[in-house]
Amino acid sequence: MKDTLTQTTPVIEARGLNLVFQTNDGPVQALRDVNLTISKGDFVSFIGPSGCGKTTFLRCVAALEHPTGGTLTVNGLTPDEARRKRAYGYVFQAAGLYPWRTIAKNISLPLEIMGFSAQDQAARVERVLDLVELSGFGNKYPWQLSGGMQQRASIARALAFDADILLMDEPFGALDEIVRDRLNEEVLKLWARTEKTIGFVTHSIPEAVYLSTKIVVMSPRPGRITDVIDSPLPRERPLDIRDSREFIEIAHRVREGLRAGHSYE
Repeated sequence: MKDTLTQTTPVIEARGLNLVFQTNDGPVQALRDVNLTISKGDFVSFIGPSGCGKTTFLRCVAALEHPTGGTLTVNGLTPDEARRKRAYGYVFQAAGLYPWRTIAKNISLPLEIMGFSAQDQAARVERVLDLVELSGFGNKYPWQLSGGMQQRASIARALAFDADILLMDEPFGALDEIVRDRLNEEVLKLWARTEKTIGFVTHSIPEAVYLSTKIVVMSPRPGRITDVIDSPLPRERPLDIRDSREFIEIAHRVREGLRAGHSYE
């Protein structure tokens, strides 16, 4: 496979990345020889079958897992160093909001831990609530919000300390298609407004094609990259772009990449 590189300074760079988990049943190779460059402002989706290493790669970037071979840098630092410098926010599959805290208090939790002043916390919470279109909901509790609104609050929490990188692990997988479409539109608007670098895990081909400037197609375990697709779609994308020939051609290439991944087995 041709390795896709850009001429700009990489934000995330993996070279020959391997990860082997030691289990009671023996070693399990989750990632094998992963080479990838993500540049500033990229929106990169990772797609592949369950267990292919999409989330594992994101967790390596976030220093939640540690590779057993190769190199991985985040802003030129090791993932552990980048974590200590608060280089990224992480949005998990479930919103993970504490039911006894208001939405504002949930969002401010990492700010409290980091020692921000009460005044700074309030200003940041107000700003990110506006970014995710939840202004006026700060005093509500999670159970008073829909699933889509809760996930937007989770995104706001990840944005609160203004990290340059946003890692999103299949955040909309449990939502119905109508809500998912709406949140896809909102994430694109958020990306345009903040100019963050985004890594996004998904199982949905249309979602990956609609959101991304770069699509990373992965094979079944051990996770390899079978294709890296640089999207020719414009940055501003109405939902009906999914009916365009360009969109359908990219989706076809993603599907072919997924099939090629299975041919390894």
